[in-house]
Amino acid sequence: MLVKVNGEEVDLAEGSTIQDAIDKLGAPYMPGCVLGLIKGTEEVERHVNKYSLKTNQGSIIIEILGEAPGNLVETWKNRYKDFSKMGVRWTTSQEVAVGPIKTELTPSREKYRYRRWDVLFSLSGFTSEATHLIFSTEEHEAAYGAPEENRGVFARVIGGKRTIMKLTDDDEIFKVKPVLERENIIKSAAITNLKTLLEEGNQVFTYVQVEPNPGSPQAVEHFYALQESGKIRVDYDSNTFVGFYALQGLEKDAEQIGQRRRGTITFRNTGKGVGRVYIYREDRVSTPSHSVLGKVTKGMQLLDMARYSDEVTIKTSTGRIMTLSMTQKEAEEFLREKGVKHIREGLADDQAVVVRQEPHYTMDIMAQGEVKTFGIPAEDIVHIELDNLSPRSAWYFQKITGLLDSPVGSLNVHFSFPGMNLLMFKAVSKESKGLIPENTPKDVVKSGQIGVTNMSRRHIGMVGVRFEDNTEFGPTGEPFQGTNIIGRVVKGMDNLEKYKEGDTIYVTRN
Repeated sequence: MLVKVNGEEVDLAEGSTIQDAIDKLGAPYMPGCVLGLIKGTEEVERHVNKYSLKTNQGSIIIEILGEAPGNLVETWKNRYKDFSKMGVRWTTSQEVAVGPIKTELTPSREKYRYRRWDVLFSLSGFTSEATHLIFSTEEHEAAYGAPEENRGVFARVIGGKRTIMKLTDDDEIFKVKPVLERENIIKSAAITNLKTLLEEGNQVFTYVQVEPNPGSPQAVEHFYALQESGKIRVDYDSNTFVGFYALQGLEKDAEQIGQRRRGTITFRNTGKGVGRVYIYREDRVSTPSHSVLGKVTKGMQLLDMARYSDEVTIKTSTGRIMTLSMTQKEAEEFLREKGVKHIREGLADDQAVVVRQEPHYTMDIMAQGEVKTFGIPAEDIVHIELDNLSPRSAWYFQKITGLLDSPVGSLNVHFSFPGMNLLMFKAVSKESKGLIPENTPKDVVKSGQIGVTNMSRRHIGMVGVRFEDNTEFGPTGEPFQGTNIIGRVVKGMDNLEKYKEGDTIYVTRN
């Protein structure tokens, strides 16, 4: 039996499952993600009510009338492809005709009145052997031999009216195709069961392919971080868009603004919800608060079916160029495969760890064709482990260090004094609002624990780490009730005491 997987036709044995289809084609899919299953092309087109007619003068969009007679609609849906590669037969001040084709419609000799932009079947010579498609360009009366059911009218022109007015009998209809919208797709199924049996004509969608927009490098990098694991979780689901909010709160500059057409991916660059990513199911106008970061080039049907909390497999046509946390040698090999020139800076030894790259953003690196990587000794990297007992404070820490969207972050030393056995780092007042007390110490703060000063104290947002246990004060020198413990240093403690005020330390998550 023939089925399609991500648009590619595959021949499978009867009784095959979705897993069999994925295995045979090696289709991209992350375990646990949602899949899209459409019973077949006919099932989709049964729900379509808009069609596009592409001409050499432009495109025309027609919409099937809700009250259109069943025989006219059935004729159109069964025969619309026959109008492809067909010339304009005639034009007058009242109509444009395309055809003819042969149908089973019954002609009428009555004269009927037609409104402007009606779309109807005309049976020229009162025979179904010469059925034409008529676009009414003015209100008029005519005897087209049209079926008596609704005067042969089955649709309305809703787009491309200027195109119709430009057509002459020298022009041609290149292609007629359904306009697929979310309403056409949602009648199908979003599933996670790979053992689901397939049938002849089924269509399966396993992943979404994204093409990044070079005009919005910061927003694109944000998206790379969002789907770093190869999948993305739906945090909001509406008729208009699906939203992805895992990195909400991360600000980026406004970049390229554009029309939010179906399949467009945008980044909210200001206002409520800054840092959110949206993929549009329906067209919307542009707005300065949304940077266009890319577009869906494959698998939009899967996003039409996805629901809140579903995870979707994502692939980008251009992979992320991120060398941070690699050794200089690993970065060199990685960049060579990408065709990017590599310039080593800082510590250039093969085993040095990369903590900065310039340019930072993938789209900028691709445009320049080269990247500088700054290395430091591996032992100078501080490895940390964050717990889930103080979510607000842990988020704050990751945001100010850059760990939310990068594998290596940094902190500036604010206070270091010999004999005090602690190191403190600068607060970021803009980001520290709302740090309520959470996971405050009880009896003792252990050496290596990382603390953040909460809103009960004046120096809210200060970050610190102690070099020895203390039963009275936290890592930022505050009493226990003013300290939120967010995690601990698991590697690199031995080197922390050497840092002085103004130094930068680099941190990574274990």
